[in-house]
Amino acid sequence: QVQLVESGGGLVQPGGSLRLSCAASGSIFSIGSMGWYRQAPGKQRELVAAITSANYTNYAYSVKGRFTISRNNVKNTVYLQMNSLKPEDTAVYYCNARVVVTTRANSNYWGQGTQVTVSS
Repeated sequence: QVQLVESGGGLVQPGGSLRLSCAASGSIFSIGSMGWYRQAPGKQRELVAAITSANYTNYAYSVKGRFTISRNNVKNTVYLQMNSLKPEDTAVYYCNARVVVTTRANSNYWGQGTQVTVSS
């Protein structure tokens, strides 16, 4: 199976920055697209940013120009650099990866989530 382990969340003031990391491990044959989602209590989970294996990126309108997604394929890790943070960015952030495992099954996997709180 595959595990996605996230780190980097925390409490920051408005205008501050955080860098989230998510490392994949396990029975991995290959990894396709990776992305970050976020969810606040009582709200739908929404896509924040995504990146393909060829480094094409896509961002939610609300974070475009402030957040940057990147990946390191040697480390099987995806990152989310978050700048100019706003209180409305407060949520649990989840990473996602499309993974082909060694049996050649193809599935989406999710991290455990990391809390980001933006408050003065």
